[in-house]
Amino acid sequence: MSARATGSCDRADVADSIRRSTMVTFVGTQKEFSDALKSLIELDYDAIEAYEEAIHRVDGQTYKEVLKEFTQDHKRHVHELSNLLLSKGVEVPKGPSIKQLLTKGKVVIATLISDKLILTAMRSNEDDTNTAYERMNSRTDIWPEAQSLILSGLADERKHKSWINEQLQRL
Repeated sequence: MSARATGSCDRADVADSIRRSTMVTFVGTQKEFSDALKSLIELDYDAIEAYEEAIHRVDGQTYKEVLKEFTQDHKRHVHELSNLLLSKGVEVPKGPSIKQLLTKGKVVIATLISDKLILTAMRSNEDDTNTAYERMNSRTDIWPEAQSLILSGLADERKHKSWINEQLQRL
């Protein structure tokens, strides 16, 4: 029987730890715009990993379906931003950064408790992606052909965070 089913872990400590966990993203602070885009792509890869983990671990079918949609948004961001970098002759990241251990790990630990905690972990991850896209959007050296991709990504990230916050208020 799993720890989640038996309640054998100290649930309050785990829940409190996940609620308080914050990661600081530095995406968007890089000197060169192309380097910032590479970091943004890695962050989207990290988000994909975390969402895929959440999809496998969350109980609610509605949650699974919406999280699958959000995963597709992040995959689209990776595809579009990678194509932009390639068009500029810049090498693109092929996968997540080391940070994926943290983003994915919070979701795995949260499964010991509940869907609410899984969504709390995902909200923490979305805080980072929202911050990153906001920073990228406010850069003065943004490439004209990147502007609409960044704005579209920012809109997606705000949608993800809003939906997660709504679900958490209901639980």
